[in-house]
Amino acid sequence: MEQSIATTVFLPVALAVIMLGLGLSLTLDDFRRVLVYPRAVLVGLLCQTVILPLVCFGIARAFELPGELAVGLMLLAASPGGPTANLYSHLARGDVALNITLTATNSILSLFTLPFVVNLSLEAFMGEGKVIPLQFAKVLQVFAIVLIPVAIGMVIKSKKPALSRGLERPVKLASAVFLAMVIVSVVAKDWAKFVAFFGQVGLAALAFNLASMSVGFVAPLLARLPRWQATAITMEIGIHNGTLAIAIAASPLLLNNGTMAIPAAVYSLIMLVTAAGFGWLVASGNEREREHGS
Repeated sequence: MEQSIATTVFLPVALAVIMLGLGLSLTLDDFRRVLVYPRAVLVGLLCQTVILPLVCFGIARAFELPGELAVGLMLLAASPGGPTANLYSHLARGDVALNITLTATNSILSLFTLPFVVNLSLEAFMGEGKVIPLQFAKVLQVFAIVLIPVAIGMVIKSKKPALSRGLERPVKLASAVFLAMVIVSVVAKDWAKFVAFFGQVGLAALAFNLASMSVGFVAPLLARLPRWQATAITMEIGIHNGTLAIAIAASPLLLNNGTMAIPAAVYSLIMLVTAAGFGWLVASGNEREREHGS
């Protein structure tokens, strides 16, 4: 991708705003809550960090995606859940506290798992065994654009709760606008590639989305977790942080490859529709189950 103001400045700023919004919704208790829901958190993290990359790898192979698109889809699979998952979980009567805990925990873990998955994907799909773009310096850059805004948001929430409450709504609105603008900017920048690859990567992205949500719902039920926690996990691993994946793929400081950003852009559009449909299907059942305490 050709370097421009959009990729060198806009993408990092957009991601920082979105991650600041996430930080404004987090407290240290959200990390301590791992001790309250150990089985649910373990199941969610196992699905997200182990099962999903394996499923995604199989889908990329099955659809015979070109190397850059396959790596882009794997990058998305390795990205943590997006803040939007909390909203969808709330609407579906899922366990929002579990969503927040999973988002917080996996955001930390992804600093290590994401470069690992991407590097393996580069080697598997593009044969780049000699040059690995996400070296330690790149991990620090991901750390800077992901966790520093989150930490700032958490400090504001802790030290200035009134300010945090005042900022939460406008930052959420700005996050939604930035998400849309990021997708539009990436699609517009590589429109010819987007059109050329949409049919192929669109089906693969849809397959991966449906597989993600299926794993997210079935695995917790097999682990005997209640439906509302299964719903939370489904939203968490079905709604990926597409903005993070796009930023890492498109930023000249990281992978600097617009084609790798296309799967995340396509997936970000698909996931909002499928998550809404899933939430509509399970909301009433979750409500009844929670009322009866089962």
